[in-house]
Amino acid sequence: MPHATLSEVDLYYETRGAGEPLVLIPGFASGAWSWGWQADGLSSDFQVITFDPRGVSRSTLNGEKTVTILSIADDVSELLDRLEIDAAHVLGISFGGFVAQEFALMYPSRLKRLVLASTSFGGPNHVAPSMEVLAAFASTEGLNTSDRIRQYLTMAFSPDFVESNGETVDRFCSLREENPVPREFYTQQLQSAMMFNAENRISRITADTLVITGDNDTVVPAQNSRNLASRIPNTRLTVIEGTGHMAFIEKADEFNRQVRDFLLAPAD
Repeated sequence: MPHATLSEVDLYYETRGAGEPLVLIPGFASGAWSWGWQADGLSSDFQVITFDPRGVSRSTLNGEKTVTILSIADDVSELLDRLEIDAAHVLGISFGGFVAQEFALMYPSRLKRLVLASTSFGGPNHVAPSMEVLAAFASTEGLNTSDRIRQYLTMAFSPDFVESNGETVDRFCSLREENPVPREFYTQQLQSAMMFNAENRISRITADTLVITGDNDTVVPAQNSRNLASRIPNTRLTVIEGTGHMAFIEKADEFNRQVRDFLLAPAD
């Protein structure tokens, strides 16, 4: 299992495929395991790089270091250094989309093209989910237990998908259960997400950007993606119909095709 010893974290990562590098930044409390529906499919065209963010599963922090969106963005840059990669495409989903936005702003010369999936610019104009969804994600009671994991992750899928593809939902939940997140780092990710606000800065993102969302997202409502697309120059918005927050799993083939076509399209 490859690990990169960075300045603040012993980071677990995986690479597969060949071509231009593509870094996949996972969502809230997730890791490399969550990209199982993308990594193999996209590796036919790209060198796909996945990782467990600091403090999650197989990535361990050094000393008293903490988890923030900015520190994860720094870790991505350091990982590229270790892999001797000057610049990469970056795809971030949900919380990973926050990290991807910060990476784009902090390291513009290291970014080729940007994909922001099921995410938001945060701040006071973020369109919030229902209180039921907020409460489910905010609770840390029984954090890594099967019941708790299924309670909040099932909410992220559309009801129709849960009914018709229960085995896929169970697989995703089981993978999360096999990759525990310590309570302190879960809380730090949550606090960092709640403080995130890039609305007044994202107009400075210069990379060609794809914003992609499910039309029935109840965790990060689709209006957030529309708002993102209206603020970032050189942006294309794609809405995958009939999907929820987990559009990248519910319609993985369509999601992967949209990402592939965008990243491989000739430059204007």
